[in-house]
Amino acid sequence: MAEKSEIRIVAGSLRGRKVTVHVHPGLRPTPQMVREALFSILGNAVPGRIFYDVFAGTGVVGMEAISRGASRANLIEKDARQAQEIGQYIDRFGIADKAQVLRADGYRWAERWIPTLSGPVNIFLSPPFPDLQPDRIEAFVHLVQLLIDKAPDASVIVIQAEAGFPLDDLPGGQERWDIRSYGRNMLLFLVKGEDVPTDDAATAEENAVP
Repeated sequence: MAEKSEIRIVAGSLRGRKVTVHVHPGLRPTPQMVREALFSILGNAVPGRIFYDVFAGTGVVGMEAISRGASRANLIEKDARQAQEIGQYIDRFGIADKAQVLRADGYRWAERWIPTLSGPVNIFLSPPFPDLQPDRIEAFVHLVQLLIDKAPDASVIVIQAEAGFPLDDLPGGQERWDIRSYGRNMLLFLVKGEDVPTDDAATAEENAVP
């Protein structure tokens, strides 16, 4: 039986707004601590950019991006019920002019995706658990590579993975990625066209993606 839970938008114009979700085995909500880290690290790369939430699930990450100044958020979700609920919250929060939920399979969407000419974008991928299993990881890695190839230069690609994710399989090798761990969760960052910073800044803000 699915458990009912509330997820709060942390900061920005929608700060404090809550989304009620029914957590089931096919849903992998991004924990608040991980969301806070994600947007702290992205920093100034959020305002004014388009944000893609490829496996939207609850839709909170995409809505948080709008809350923090993203010019637009496209939330891709194949589950009909989840997509409908995301749309309802988009309307309720008054952000329908900036956020759009697309009912589509993330893999097929990526094949058809044609980026706009408005500059770099942010792409967030938090796939469901089955997609991170050994028998499906190859398809997921191919998806990531496809998005990297298509994204404009200076775009940021972020993967939310789990401990045990095969880092050696990352496109370009793990040395190209900025890897952060938060308990069992991992955030993997790549800025297209740039090398991973080598400094040892003590805080996420100091390590913010430009």
